[in-house]
Amino acid sequence: MKKLTFLLLLLLSCTSLFARADQTVQMADVMRSSGMIYVVVAIIAVIFIGLAIYLFSIDRRLKKIEKQ
Repeated sequence: MKKLTFLLLLLLSCTSLFARADQTVQMADVMRSSGMIYVVVAIIAVIFIGLAIYLFSIDRRLKKIEKQ
């Protein structure tokens, strides 16, 4: 039953993605034309890298505490 529900949700999410393929996002076009999209991508990348470093440092601390 769970597999059937998951498959149904997956198919419904795919159909909504195909419906949105025809639409254009004006904000993205404006940001791309002015070069600001690269600033947004860089900020998101810095945030994800910071989160990854933070999580790895917590993991190392927990491993050290578990060994004790």
